Amino acid sequence: MSHPTRTLPSGDELPIVGVGTWNIDGDTLRDSVRAGLDAGYTHVDTAEGYKNEDEIGDVLADYDREELFLTSKVLPKNLDYESVIASCEASLERLGTDYLDLYLVHWPNPAISLRETMNAMATLHDRGLIRNVGVSNFSAYQLSCAHHVSDVSIAVNQIEFHPYLQRPDLVDYCRETDTVIEAAAPLARTEIFDDPVVQELAETYDKSPAQIVLKWAVEQDVVVLPKSSSPEHVRQNGALFDWELAAEDRERLDDRDRDQPVYDHPARDWTGDTYGISQ
Repeated sequence: MSHPTRTLPSGDELPIVGVGTWNIDGDTLRDSVRAGLDAGYTHVDTAEGYKNEDEIGDVLADYDREELFLTSKVLPKNLDYESVIASCEASLERLGTDYLDLYLVHWPNPAISLRETMNAMATLHDRGLIRNVGVSNFSAYQLSCAHHVSDVSIAVNQIEFHPYLQRPDLVDYCRETDTVIEAAAPLARTEIFDDPVVQELAETYDKSPAQIVLKWAVEQDVVVLPKSSSPEHVRQNGALFDWELAAEDRERLDDRDRDQPVYDHPARDWTGDTYGISQ
């Protein structure tokens, strides 16, 4: 069963549920991605920083590439012009594909010109190596700047989004600018599972806590990228489209907002492997 899609500025269709792959690798990752693809997922999300593109490439070799929507991301330490090009080419080689459907700036890097980064993205787009350009973990201010300096439409902003972190101002800006919202950590890295409202609704609907939270997001047209090391949970996470949440139950989840991130905190390790900004 194929999943509903969101239409990007290019006209490409982005499936509203994807296989998330952060923090899993090896055979566990291979089994997870394969379970998703066999269950009808066509959208896989990875990044050079996840260090698992080789394993994903192993799995993708057994499927029709043209039927899949594949995303990767460039690390913030690699956002100068030449490094963006090199990072993308390396990701393509590891994934065993000639193009990415979507390529994201994984995190903004204030030490490197955003215009330089987006010029590199435009070059990759012109070369046919990427079909759509996006960003990840950008604030409304940063996204506004990206729209301003990019020659290619910014199709997506992948952000932390879940009932405990609903970010209404950023969500509103994304919608005003026709930027599709993708939810990274849509399950708050499992922290949401113990929420009493989520547990009560899971029992009421005879669904898993994950399904309740993911359904709440997709009913807002937010693309979700749940990850799981369990093939059964991967299959469950995609089974969202033959049932509905009642309006009053969606509102109960709306009321869970705590402005509480699980990963997108203000502090950064600027000298680490992600940013690589020397003093």
